[in-house]
Amino acid sequence: MKKWYLSYIQIIAVGFMLIILTGAVLLSLPAASRTGNYTPFIDSLFTAASATCVTGLVVYDTYTHWSFFGQAVILLLIQTGGLGFMSMATLISMFLRRKIGLKERELMKEAVSSMYLGGIVRLTRHVLIGTLLCESIGAILLALRFCPEMGLWQGIYYGIFHSVSAFCNAGFDLMGRFGQFSSLTRYSGDILVNLVIMSLIVIGGIGFFVWEDIHKHKLSFHSYQLHTKIVLTTTAALIIVPSILFFLMERGYALKEMDTLQAVIASVFQSVTPRTAGFNTVDIASLRSGTLLLTIILMMIGGSSGSTAGGIKTTTLAVLIMSAISVIKGRDFLRAYERKLEGNALRRACAVFLTYLAVAMSATLILSMLQDFTMEQLLFEVFSAMSTVGLTTGITPALSAASKLQIALLMYFGRVGVLSIALAFTKTPENIPVEYPCEKIMIG
Repeated sequence: MKKWYLSYIQIIAVGFMLIILTGAVLLSLPAASRTGNYTPFIDSLFTAASATCVTGLVVYDTYTHWSFFGQAVILLLIQTGGLGFMSMATLISMFLRRKIGLKERELMKEAVSSMYLGGIVRLTRHVLIGTLLCESIGAILLALRFCPEMGLWQGIYYGIFHSVSAFCNAGFDLMGRFGQFSSLTRYSGDILVNLVIMSLIVIGGIGFFVWEDIHKHKLSFHSYQLHTKIVLTTTAALIIVPSILFFLMERGYALKEMDTLQAVIASVFQSVTPRTAGFNTVDIASLRSGTLLLTIILMMIGGSSGSTAGGIKTTTLAVLIMSAISVIKGRDFLRAYERKLEGNALRRACAVFLTYLAVAMSATLILSMLQDFTMEQLLFEVFSAMSTVGLTTGITPALSAASKLQIALLMYFGRVGVLSIALAFTKTPENIPVEYPCEKIMIG
């Protein structure tokens, strides 16, 4: 018999599935709920998938339904899902002073989406240290705001929970104590809370490789690798432009009760959080159709490769835009910052975008047959799940069991990667050295 073998992508896909199932079992226990009753397994599975896949879609308000034990399980799933279980395993190996072999290094490379195998242990160590540092600073700053309101220990706990949730782009919150499913609407004008949460989201969403590049070259933009330059440029554009659009579209509507400064802060926050955190400081259900469309586009784009964020990723968007520009200018290659991109970049970007779009549209079609909601609400829910965002127009608790299972699968696909899932369970074809004749077709 042939030895049973799993590829690195398959190990990661199966690993995430096992973590979700373990979390679902723990959340089903009576100790996980405030009432001391068993939570239906489908709801526990949905919550575990949402936490592990750092999404934030919930069927129960996190504060009012889950006990401290349940919240601790959710927080652990968020941290494990955000960093990747291989990073957590590496942390344990470092503590035990265990030697990390070649196979573990290959897994770590896949887990953090690094381009190189060399220095992967150092990169993972920096990721773990950087994560601890960022989350600790975020927790301290948030505690400064929460402690006067909630008391010392509650304030510290809330600071830690929301710092981890923001950095891992999860979007889970405990603000149900002020109103169920209220998220951060209570702090829409609070500069400290907004700046801390937005900073954690952006830092967690730019990617671990970008961290390492910035750590190595400090603030010398010219010395950064092309990947880092594209990520930083695209991220900045995706914060500035949508902020302006959101402000213009909602100033007389969702933002009309706010003063100018508060409206500006809320607009910037709502341009950051769809990529892909899930917090909100304005009521999503009250947004206009155009603003919801803008949010869906931002959710689809997501964060950057090798980060805690989902979506098709900023580099995919950049490559598709560069391809269009190259065609318009008559160039037969992709160029950015005086560098030529590798030939496979466009093919992979197209594959990611089309696979993502095909799954999202198919899921929306199936969901429309299962649920009696508007197409706008269904599209928003599907893209929120696929991009591991967690924003919702309010329909999540009303989903049927079959719909919850479908959304949970979408969150899983979004975290592991739709293309990665396809590659994980598709037999790699043999490269046959055959040259086929070339023939032209009409495009456009």
